[in-house]
Amino acid sequence: MGSYFLRRLLLIIPTLWAIITLNFFIVQIAPGGPVDQALANAQFGHSTGISNAGGGDVGARGALTRDNPGDSQYRGARGLDPEVIAEIKHRYGFDKPLLQRYGEMLWNYLRFDFGDSLFRSASVLQLIKESLPVSISLGLWSTLIIYLVSIPLGIKKAVRNGSAFDIWSSTFIIIGYSIPAFLFGIMLIVLFAGGSYLDWFPLRGLTSPQFDSLPWYGKIGDYLWHITLPVLATVIGGFATLTMLTKNSFLDEIRKQYVVTARAKGVDEKRILYGHVFRNAMLLVIAGFPATFISMFFTSSVLIEVMFSLNGLGLLGYDATIQRDYPVMFGTLYIFTLIGLLMNILSDLTYTLVDPRIDFEGR
Repeated sequence: MGSYFLRRLLLIIPTLWAIITLNFFIVQIAPGGPVDQALANAQFGHSTGISNAGGGDVGARGALTRDNPGDSQYRGARGLDPEVIAEIKHRYGFDKPLLQRYGEMLWNYLRFDFGDSLFRSASVLQLIKESLPVSISLGLWSTLIIYLVSIPLGIKKAVRNGSAFDIWSSTFIIIGYSIPAFLFGIMLIVLFAGGSYLDWFPLRGLTSPQFDSLPWYGKIGDYLWHITLPVLATVIGGFATLTMLTKNSFLDEIRKQYVVTARAKGVDEKRILYGHVFRNAMLLVIAGFPATFISMFFTSSVLIEVMFSLNGLGLLGYDATIQRDYPVMFGTLYIFTLIGLLMNILSDLTYTLVDPRIDFEGR
């Protein structure tokens, strides 16, 4: 078993390389990069904030102050000086050959050196460190709530299969599953965050400005007050899959011969359900916790973080994509991919811990 997990760990390296390489070369041929944006700003007279070798500012207007004969347009309306273009490319690192930039990026990423943001006065690693706890907090709370609700509900649905409770609960679960997270989030904002009705919850961030001055119990309350609506918006569609998985797992186990034998021997129904059926039926549910967490971490974080202004990895990656901040784009992609691969390995490890009969090595 150890050799299996060692191979899985080693497989992370080529997987990360393939994903980063593919995205790197796709981005290189995509229009609208930081150089294109800087050139466009310079042509329309906006300052690029470029520094020359002597340390002085070489703004777009400073480089384009000479009017053309017969019109009032800056010379940049027809083209920039080669020196200005070269300085812009040097600033963003595009003066180097493509393969050299690719090789330097791979070497830096091996050392977890993602460079500095092109548009923020901070390193990419610092931005990720500041954003990662927010995304983990949102994903972890959402996953825990989904498990705490779905498992008891799925067990009750299995025990009362075909009853009115089973039918009505399935109806509500399907309705919740059909509602997109962002649409439910908008409804929560309108109803409870000062949109049109009640103003019970804050709309931005995970903490209040005076968070540091609050006592420890005040900090807990303030944190829960801020995270309530984002978590509710995230979990609305997450109950269906886990609830039905729990129900079907219990139904499969209840119909097996060992349950029939236990009932024939007069064993108490609760002892059968929680002493024998529970362990076997929950194998797939418990072992799937890492996969469920990573799905909540990835799929819902971007929209929810943007809507509620949560400074997590989703919002960081979204802003970086809009701004064409390539170091932040690739850094967040690298971290997302690494976390996903590690969580998949953890999921396999959980299977073996829950049921030692599972042998991935043999397969």
